[in-house]
Amino acid sequence: MAVKRGWRGRFFEDFEVGDVYEHPLGRTVTTTDNLWFTLLTQNTAPIHVDHHYAAQTEFGKPLVDSTFTLALVTGQSVTDVSQNVFANLGWDAVRLPAPVFEGDTIYSRSEVLAARESASRPNVGIVTVRTSGFNQDGVTVITFERTVMVYRRGHAPEVHRPEPEEPEGS
Repeated sequence: MAVKRGWRGRFFEDFEVGDVYEHPLGRTVTTTDNLWFTLLTQNTAPIHVDHHYAAQTEFGKPLVDSTFTLALVTGQSVTDVSQNVFANLGWDAVRLPAPVFEGDTIYSRSEVLAARESASRPNVGIVTVRTSGFNQDGVTVITFERTVMVYRRGHAPEVHRPEPEEPEGS
């Protein structure tokens, strides 16, 4: 049996300005996601947690906490952008052009805007991407730019994966 290594993410050398990554996973946002996230972050705005209140707004239903949307879309981009991150340096130009509602499914993509060597750390490079999240109808719900320090190939810590034991009798 041939064991094949799974995707380990991009290293600094793999980024090219203009490349676009279609992130592979979509995620349907649930009422539980919205309630738990607002509770975890102590967001007390009733538009997120009070369905009766939200029904009286122009939206007619709860809005998903926008910081959940930022966290979700950032997370969706990790496999392509920051699997080999040394550090996040910042999120800029965050825009929320359309609301997210419970039941929406969010997808995302990122475009490489810049990639340069680090002046202070020879083991990493600095990459900036513009990431967009969109719902099941193709409506863009969030855009932002994120800058990360990414390890160069051969400089990232090793991921330790122990070998599984063979079951007895096999």
